[in-house]
Amino acid sequence: MATSLLILMLFLLPVAKPDSDPVQDFCVPDTGSSPVELTKLSTYPCKNPANVTAGDFVFSGILSPGNFSPETGFAGISVTPVQFPGLNTLGMSFARADFQPGGVNPPHYHPRATETALVLSGRVYSGFVDSTGRVHAKVIEKGEVMVFPRGMIHFQLNLGKSMATIYGSFNSQNPGLVRIPVTVFGSGIRDKVLEKAFGLTKDELEKLKNRFEPKGLIIDD
Repeated sequence: MATSLLILMLFLLPVAKPDSDPVQDFCVPDTGSSPVELTKLSTYPCKNPANVTAGDFVFSGILSPGNFSPETGFAGISVTPVQFPGLNTLGMSFARADFQPGGVNPPHYHPRATETALVLSGRVYSGFVDSTGRVHAKVIEKGEVMVFPRGMIHFQLNLGKSMATIYGSFNSQNPGLVRIPVTVFGSGIRDKVLEKAFGLTKDELEKLKNRFEPKGLIIDD
C-alpha cells in the first residue's frame, strides 16, 4: 500500500506558486453581463470603488449542502471568485463539504493552496500523506481544525451515524483540485502505464476505469 502511495505522489507532485500580493484594498471585477471565468479574471477591470457595496462582500451560497454523490455520499461546494467576486485578488477561497454517514471525500490534493478544515458537525477521520509516504491521520470532531499542507494528498471519512459538515479555507483564490482516483483511472492514461505501475491485469484495470470515470464525485461550482 505504501509503495502504491509513493508511486501516486511521484506521478502527481505539483509545482505551484502562491497568489500575488494585492496592490489595492480590493478589486471586485466589473464583468458587466459576461459570465465570470476564473482564468480570465485578470482581464476584467475593477469596479469603481464608489459603486461597490457591502453586498459585494457577502456570500450566502453555502447555507445548504450541495448535491450528494450516490457513490461516495459526499457533497462539496467550492467558492472561488467565480462564485463570489468579492474574493478576487485577496488570495483566498473556501468550500463547504458534507458527508452522509459513511461518506468519503476520496484522496485528492490542491496544487496551489494549503487547506485548513474546520469540523462544524460530526466525527471525521481525516488525514494526509506526506512526501515520504507517511500518513498523518486522526478522528477530528466538532470545533477541531486540521491543516493539509499544499500539494499533499488528503482525505476525509464520516465515521458517525449522522451527517457531518466541514468548512475548508484555502490560501489561494484558485487552489485547484486533483482527485486521485479519477485522475489516475479516468483521465485516459494508457493502459500499459497503469498495468505496469500498479501490477494490474487488463480485467482489473478495466474494472477500475469503469468505476472511476469522471462522474462519481460531485462538486458544485
